[in-house]
Amino acid sequence: MSNLKSKLIAMTLVGLTSTALMSAAQAAGPSGTAADYGSQVPANFAARTIVINSDTKWVNVENGETVQFSISGQSFTWNVSTFPGATSFDLSKIAPAGVKLSNIRVYVASNPLYRG
Repeated sequence: MSNLKSKLIAMTLVGLTSTALMSAAQAAGPSGTAADYGSQVPANFAARTIVINSDTKWVNVENGETVQFSISGQSFTWNVSTFPGATSFDLSKIAPAGVKLSNIRVYVASNPLYRG
């Protein structure tokens, strides 16, 4: 009987621990910050450069792609990594402070490597 009680207590502890770990492992949702669209990376990681000029209204990128944005002599490099279903965002959401932008939309194509 004591052995059965010990096993029951152990199973209960394993169940409670598993539940706690599962809730902690859930992915976070959008935060409303630039991190929702990827992360800034060093310039040497860029696969290509997108030049933004006064006529630019939109640009196309692929989810998972690393691009350098060049704007009036300033540049920054971004690894695009959006949440599923996020197909576009305003470039100003990821541009560093001081980079002047006006209504340029980034359209994000899905990456075939991420399709299930």
